[in-house]
Amino acid sequence: MAKIKANLIGENILSNSKIAFDLFANQRFGEKVEEKIQYTLTEAFFLIQNKKMELYQKDKKLLEKEVIHKFEKIDSKFHIKYAVFSDLRKKGYIVKTALKFGAEFRVYDKGKNVGEDHAKWILFPVSENSEMTWHDFSAKNRVAHSTNKALLIAIVDEENDVSYYEVKWTRP
Repeated sequence: MAKIKANLIGENILSNSKIAFDLFANQRFGEKVEEKIQYTLTEAFFLIQNKKMELYQKDKKLLEKEVIHKFEKIDSKFHIKYAVFSDLRKKGYIVKTALKFGAEFRVYDKGKNVGEDHAKWILFPVSENSEMTWHDFSAKNRVAHSTNKALLIAIVDEENDVSYYEVKWTRP
């Protein structure tokens, strides 16, 4: 099977291949940016691990361990984010960035269409070893509530297993 040929340019991962546009249309990997598809670090690594993408930098194909090293330099939380992204994509959810919402990811329920439907959750991935204050928790909950989404906290343990906790506002 043909693979997407993507290029790492600075911190951006871009492709203009037909396969990239087909995968965007069918499975919502990447975002259209002008005449290219731009990928997040987690999307690109997921596609690399699933043998759907090869990543190049200055015409040199990067090995998987080189990709991991570069991505961890770009984002110190890459490992935690990837564990959650990969787990959810394997379960059939569409996972997109949520930076404009003040969160890591927005998650679309199975069968929903990005651009037509709204994400169901705002997701914050955290390591089981990290601490969260009530103030942090409250801030995350307010972000979810103000965007009319449920809050999803994903806790990643040392074995990269992910546990999810959904928080919803209720009226008495």
